[in-house]
Amino acid sequence: MSMLAKKRVIVIGGGLAGLSAAMRLTADGHQVTVLEQGERAGGKLNIRSGQGFTFDTGPSILTMPWVLEQLFTSCGRKLENYLTLQRVEPQWRTFFEDGVNIDVSADLPTMLNEIRNVSQKDAARFMDYLQYCAKMYELCMSSFYKESLTGLADLRAMHSLKELLAMDPLRSMDQVTGKYIKDPHLRQMFNFFIMYVGSSPYGAPAVLSQLIHVQLGLGIFYVKGGMRKIAEAMLKVLAEMGTEVRTHAKVTEIQTAGTKAAGVKLESGETLQADLIVSNLEAIPAYRTLVKNHGQAEKAAEKLKKYAPTVSGLVLLLGVNKSYEKLLHHNFFFSQDPEREFSDMFEKGIPTEDPTVYVGVSSKSDPTQAPQGKENLFVLTHVPPLKDGESWQPHRERYRELVLDKLERNGLTGLRKSIEFEYQFTPDDLQSLYGANGGSIYGVVTDRKMNGGFKIPSRSELLSNLYFVGGSTHPGGGVPMVTLSGQLTADLIREDLKQPGAADAG
Repeated sequence: MSMLAKKRVIVIGGGLAGLSAAMRLTADGHQVTVLEQGERAGGKLNIRSGQGFTFDTGPSILTMPWVLEQLFTSCGRKLENYLTLQRVEPQWRTFFEDGVNIDVSADLPTMLNEIRNVSQKDAARFMDYLQYCAKMYELCMSSFYKESLTGLADLRAMHSLKELLAMDPLRSMDQVTGKYIKDPHLRQMFNFFIMYVGSSPYGAPAVLSQLIHVQLGLGIFYVKGGMRKIAEAMLKVLAEMGTEVRTHAKVTEIQTAGTKAAGVKLESGETLQADLIVSNLEAIPAYRTLVKNHGQAEKAAEKLKKYAPTVSGLVLLLGVNKSYEKLLHHNFFFSQDPEREFSDMFEKGIPTEDPTVYVGVSSKSDPTQAPQGKENLFVLTHVPPLKDGESWQPHRERYRELVLDKLERNGLTGLRKSIEFEYQFTPDDLQSLYGANGGSIYGVVTDRKMNGGFKIPSRSELLSNLYFVGGSTHPGGGVPMVTLSGQLTADLIREDLKQPGAADAG
């Protein structure tokens, strides 16, 4: 590290990607300050509680724990000294309107049995399907998860033609699922794994079939005490390393000098200088709000139009005075027509009339999250991102009823009557709380026709020493991906600093 000069780095936003970048950059010897506008860092990994119920208000499933292990190791720490991970098994319980139920399990004989109950033919092909998904994951381990990619040229440089063709570039994820899995329930269920990154299986590239391997091959986890503990563990490491994390510190402007960022201005009027800036706020909102005085900012935002926001969500936190025996920790109540559901969401941009509803009950794995005999239901329905100037308000009441109707119809009898505590998060809240484009949950959509399945490049094209991290940048949305984006961007900064004048050659 001694070869590289120590830089003053400002990280705008203390989401997981921002905290992850701050950890790595501090470990690399830089002087890092994290500026978070809210009352606590951690981004969407937030908590809300009331009447004895506690809810994680953001991500509820952890996959690819190696990403966190790698991050903590790079800071000379051991993850297990900060967090206790619990494997969740069975992973999901799925409910279909026609009465079919399928439990998803990482235990192969159990999973095969579940598939056999629905379709003998699909059970016969299932091992081939898993092998395909594992191969996709392995290909990504050598490029996608290793370096910050900006597009096809980077990918081509890291793979042989044979490997690139093995990624099945001409097929969508749904086409692959359909090749191996014929039963409509199973096909819908496996396609839905794409919602870890908030995209459509009909638009996403085949390589994202690896999400099946990520879940079944690597397992899914819950963090003891709530997912919020991930952010708390990162903050603890940053405190131990002496990194400054300031809350209630809203950045209103990135100050520029020519093609470089010079520092930031806070809402309080205070200004801070920096050699490098890492923005955890998405690129499009950042260009439109923080760099708006720069002559080229609007043009830079326009250029990123092909990176459309992913879906947003309507979240109902329900504390109920009973225990639903048929629910597991993670439950999915599927729509009857997945093609219509995804077309409404991604093409028409309208709330679909029959959505898939996720219900997480963390008190099933962690009894401290709800009073005895009661349960904490985290109910999430994906909805389209907001268009400019649009609000979710007109849909608010009707959509709550539609979701509760669906759950009561599918076996959660007396749900409305049993609600003791309720809180709603709408796309408007996600937009105002996290500055997310359109209230997007997972950054930008992965669509092979729209953007080749790539994300917004981490290195800003506008300012040579401005970098982006988070769900809209490589490698994408979800806890492991955004954490990895912070690490990969820190790697990129390290490479850029090794090259004299490289940071100016933007």
